[in-house]
Amino acid sequence: MAVFLVLGSVIFLQFGAAFASQLFGQIGAPGATALRLGIAALLLAVVVRPKFRQETLVLGMTMAGMNGTFYLALERIPLGVAVTIEFLGPLGLAAVLSRRPRDFVWVGLAFAGVVVLGLREHTGAGLDLVGVVLALVAAAFWACYVLAGRTIATLGLGTGGLAGASAVAAALTLPYGLSTAGTALFEPRILLLGTLVAVLASAIPYTLEIRALKTLQASTFGVVLALEPAAAALAGAVLLGQHLDLVSLCAVGLVITAGVGAALWTAPAPPGTPAPRDADLALPVPR
Repeated sequence: MAVFLVLGSVIFLQFGAAFASQLFGQIGAPGATALRLGIAALLLAVVVRPKFRQETLVLGMTMAGMNGTFYLALERIPLGVAVTIEFLGPLGLAAVLSRRPRDFVWVGLAFAGVVVLGLREHTGAGLDLVGVVLALVAAAFWACYVLAGRTIATLGLGTGGLAGASAVAAALTLPYGLSTAGTALFEPRILLLGTLVAVLASAIPYTLEIRALKTLQASTFGVVLALEPAAAALAGAVLLGQHLDLVSLCAVGLVITAGVGAALWTAPAPPGTPAPRDADLALPVPR
């Protein structure tokens, strides 16, 4: 069940990212980040009372850093390349946490797939170095988010902890977003699109991930997220008209194989892992 929650998170997140790209030309990456995180935090606060602890502060910082640096990277380098570089974060975490040779097979297969998929987006022109660095920073924040999210889940903070972390992330990104986008953030059309992005790219996926991380090992979670580039390719084809060539389809196949392999051979939760508290996470709470 936890694996399917992560898969759902991946699909919603990438379709939300496709809509978010339409905001960059109007309010910039900082404005889009602030709008997405701010609206999501408000929606969550309406449904559940935020819980503020040291753990929620850490999670909020990772969410702000992960989203902010990734959106800034998207302004400088192609989406496929940015996703590929960012995915090195959870892949690296999975490799570090793995204790079985079989896990390295899935990590290696997923790594090969995301590299090939990223190379498809590269047209031969030199990549913007600042964009690459920003994507690498986003990768580090993504790895930290996996660990921080698991801590929130296993402590039983549930959606209240997620709401608190979302408020922290919004507070950290709003000043920069306002300084760059100004009053354009409050235009009705921008707010409507921002709400859609917040629900698709934050509310649904992060809620699913927090629930999944209560029972899913962090290493397996990282490998299952190998479907992220494949979902991005699907969203690009459906919403942006970016159709895949044969090489890209092969790359997607490698990534899907790694994700399915991780799902089918997931190790049981380690002894002492708290059982899911469905009562705390049953509400359809957006982030």
